[in-house]
Amino acid sequence: MNVVDSSGWLEYFTEGPNARFFAPAIEKTKELIVPSLCILEVFKKVLRERGENAAIEAIALMQQGEVVDLTLPIAVSAAKLGVELKLPLADSVVYATADRFEASLWTQDSDFKGLDRVEYIEKKK
Repeated sequence: MNVVDSSGWLEYFTEGPNARFFAPAIEKTKELIVPSLCILEVFKKVLRERGENAAIEAIALMQQGEVVDLTLPIAVSAAKLGVELKLPLADSVVYATADRFEASLWTQDSDFKGLDRVEYIEKKK
């Protein structure tokens, strides 16, 4: 199973320099877990930069994976992981969701670098 964080989705949608890194995880939709928080973050960013139609198209693609809501167990786990690993709130929710499903987390966010089950690539400028 795979989780792609918001930075990975945005990289993929904009065909950024690291898009090919994220493509295998995103395109294997039967193995894709999508935290609802990632939908919020991606929709907001795309809405602001490219408009509502583009934002709707982006989340339509994201919904091909299994969308997972922020449940009480994931929220509690995110709080614990956030404190333990010193992760920001959104990152702790994404990491806890990946942990809940024993999924690999694909990212270019340096907050996750070196953590268990993280597939990390440095963000290219």
